[in-house]
Amino acid sequence: MKPTYPPHAVSRLRADRLLRSTRPFLARGGPKGERCSGCRLILSHCLCALRPIVPSRAAICLLMAEHEALKPSNTGWLIADVVPDTMAFAWARTEVNPALLAVLADPQWQPYVVFPGEFVAPERVITDLLPADAPQTSAPTSAGNKRPLFILLDATWPEARKIFKKSPYLNQFPVLSLLPEQLSRYRLRRSRRDDHLCTSEVAALCLALAGDTAAAQALEMYLDLFTDHYLRAKQQLKVEWEDDLHVKLQNLLASAT
Repeated sequence: MKPTYPPHAVSRLRADRLLRSTRPFLARGGPKGERCSGCRLILSHCLCALRPIVPSRAAICLLMAEHEALKPSNTGWLIADVVPDTMAFAWARTEVNPALLAVLADPQWQPYVVFPGEFVAPERVITDLLPADAPQTSAPTSAGNKRPLFILLDATWPEARKIFKKSPYLNQFPVLSLLPEQLSRYRLRRSRRDDHLCTSEVAALCLALAGDTAAAQALEMYLDLFTDHYLRAKQQLKVEWEDDLHVKLQNLLASAT
């Protein structure tokens, strides 16, 4: 039986966006565009039974361009699938959601804007977490230790640069510039540069940096599996449920129960 989950931050954002649409949004693929409401894949390639949910100390805050939540290939949705503490807000140039400002002002969080350092003033750029937020070898002794909040700009690269430049409320926070050792493996939408990672890959790197290794590994595997199912559906190929990719994620789910 297919599992059911309560709506997460990105699915709620998508529902809100659809309510405001003046015409229906029809994703390509499947009979009459029919897709699973849980994973956005056509029904024959549904991934919901293999969704890993892994708590983490760090949280993810997605600032999403207008149409991202509607795209079946969007990987911010995968982050919200895996990481319970995922928040999502639609970005607009002329107004800021008060709920977003409340999150950024919440003293439990240390926000980090994740963005390439080459486009930022050097004094704002860091390549590691602030000392108080770094992974602890034992329980933290300081009551003031904050949880990392990674702010990801979920958009195409031109849109992400616009969001970064035109969001002055982010200027007060450090910019975390990641230095990934591997090129992007994302195959659904390509950037002009291979070193530009998709949003889910960036989130996995951030989680690993914060010491949330299990969540980072689960998200990496889930992205690979989603990509496999998505491309097989597009090419009208059956899912290979017993291949290494599926077995690894099934083993991860079994070890977590």
